[in-house]
Amino acid sequence: MDKEQEKRIVKRFFAKRIQDRVIFELSSEKKRVEALNRLCHDYGKTLLPEYMIEIPTPNSDYQEIATLLKKQGAPNECYVISWNEEIDGKKLSLNEALKKVIGYGMPSIVSCIEGSLAYFEAEQEVGSPPRFLLKR
Repeated sequence: MDKEQEKRIVKRFFAKRIQDRVIFELSSEKKRVEALNRLCHDYGKTLLPEYMIEIPTPNSDYQEIATLLKKQGAPNECYVISWNEEIDGKKLSLNEALKKVIGYGMPSIVSCIEGSLAYFEAEQEVGSPPRFLLKR
């Protein structure tokens, strides 16, 4: 896991009142799940809404989302914070990350440009999960 990268993501997109706590939770093996849990139902209070751009439906094609991110300047490599342990805390190609994140059912952040552009997928409750560009 890249703690500095995660710290930059938190400082740019998370509410100020919880930033220090989330950074602590992400850096702890035991507490990491608590940080990820904040992105489930309460993501609207956890993330800064002014930087969240909802991706209109239909929005479950990873290639279309990759194209959308690339139009915003996303490189081919990204960093992932995810409930999916297989990819959590790893650098992956944008396409590989999106394939594993989209439709997983639990929250993930795919950081494309450190602290400036990311993809966020919330927990799936009913229907397709909310999906957002995080852009600053």
